[in-house]
Amino acid sequence: MTTRGDQILDRTLSKVGGKGLFVKELEVAMQEGRADLAVHSLKDVPMELPEGFELAAVLEREDPRDAFVSNDYDNLAALPAGAVVGTSSLRRQALISARFPHLAIQPLRGNLDTRLAKLDRGEYAAIILAAAGLKRLGMPARIRSFIEPEDSLPAPGQGAMAIEVPSGRPELLGLLAPLNHRDTEVAVRAERQLSRTFGGSCQVPLAAFATVDSNAMRLRAMVATPDGKRIARAEIHGAADAPEALGVQIAKELESQDATAILAACKAD
Repeated sequence: MTTRGDQILDRTLSKVGGKGLFVKELEVAMQEGRADLAVHSLKDVPMELPEGFELAAVLEREDPRDAFVSNDYDNLAALPAGAVVGTSSLRRQALISARFPHLAIQPLRGNLDTRLAKLDRGEYAAIILAAAGLKRLGMPARIRSFIEPEDSLPAPGQGAMAIEVPSGRPELLGLLAPLNHRDTEVAVRAERQLSRTFGGSCQVPLAAFATVDSNAMRLRAMVATPDGKRIARAEIHGAADAPEALGVQIAKELESQDATAILAACKAD
């Protein structure tokens, strides 16, 4: 299925309804019995599912990092002043602007082939994409370098895939349960709780990334203004069996750094 999120390419996602554009039509197909389940990139799934749907499984996370893609330059630091960098993400825009204010950040929409074609035509000096998408579609060779989480903290759920089903389908839940990856599931629950607390959407430059080692979780988060001039960052550690509690806790850490005012400034824009 081709959704409106794939079709509307002349405006940024934040101006045409957000990432839910990729999800809604698949949910309609399930409601009408044309589909039993939908597979999503979890970072495109709204924080609150509509009534009548649930996530049946979260698959093991692929590479969560952002990828630097360019035909002429090795990394962001190598780009000359005024070079045009394409991204569809306000989060990436904020983080790049904070580190490299001399670069020009321009919107980049379309499926992966469309985005790469725009780069190859010379419309951009470089583009920033999710490493997971390039790897899943067999294009890891297009990655010139990876941007580590220390420099570009991933979006909540980045690199993870989720399976959504209609509620009241226990047979589907049973079939899909073996696909659920526990460490990824609890990590993204913490990340999504933070985003839920702040009303996260593609209109908010927000990042959250959790890693799990046995029952220990490390959760990092960031909120920023799109120009990268105001950033709040936090990191906490805790038990992986209470992911939502960690998400709430790190939200309070960010709030102590005036995160609410930062996000209000974003929405005002």
